[in-house]
Amino acid sequence: MGGKLLRVGTIYLPVGHVDISTDWYVTNLGAELTYKDEDKAILNLADQSVFLVHSKEDQRANFIDSHGQERFSITFEVDGLEALADLHKKYREKGMNVGDIENRGHAGRNFVFSDLDNNSFDVWSELSPRFKENR
Repeated sequence: MGGKLLRVGTIYLPVGHVDISTDWYVTNLGAELTYKDEDKAILNLADQSVFLVHSKEDQRANFIDSHGQERFSITFEVDGLEALADLHKKYREKGMNVGDIENRGHAGRNFVFSDLDNNSFDVWSELSPRFKENR
């Protein structure tokens, strides 16, 4: 059937405190905890396995682009503009670090939010076509 990558199986995120971060992801993002020890927590989040890994201070999953802008490495998808606006409002009401809804010149709209360790994530109002047809 060919040797090719089929899907992303696991995402690893650096965190300063496994217990505190696990509670934040479960409470704020609705993640499901499947395993936890002193070094890591394994969560089910957005149909993906996410490991929160205890890391050295000031480690983040973000990076700096060629223009000096700090960027996220993960984009989550929601189904439409209304869902995006609802989630944006919900996150703001929870007091999460959430940016404004943006028009980036492509289909849909986006906003960025950060966790307790300043790992940034993007949310896009468009579902990938393959995911949408398999729902």
